[in-house]
Amino acid sequence: MRKRVLTVDDSKTMRDMVSFTLKGAGFDVVEAEDGAKALDLLAGTAVDAIITDINMPNMDGVTLVQRLRAQPKFKSTPILILTTEGSEDKKQQGRNAGATGWIVKPFAPDKLLQVLNKVCP
Repeated sequence: MRKRVLTVDDSKTMRDMVSFTLKGAGFDVVEAEDGAKALDLLAGTAVDAIITDINMPNMDGVTLVQRLRAQPKFKSTPILILTTEGSEDKKQQGRNAGATGWIVKPFAPDKLLQVLNKVCP
């Protein structure tokens, strides 16, 4: 059974790059442009992991993580933050919200897959 991953990023180019990497490694991928659309999508779609950017319109990634962690069905879902933000302050915000891990863009495809396979075996 293939694992399904939701990738959330307002940049279509970034969603395409993540999707290409994940599909090449055998994952199913669903996409959303921001946190609000991700929540709508997740209301009717089951996923094994979520990869989200932080800086997006409508709903940022930290708020998305907080909203997901408040729902029992997402308490243990791996949520990785993939962002250009690398400051310790931002990482702490992500951890406090409940993020499983943090990857700084630009990402190395093998590193993304390594982290994803670790948190979503």
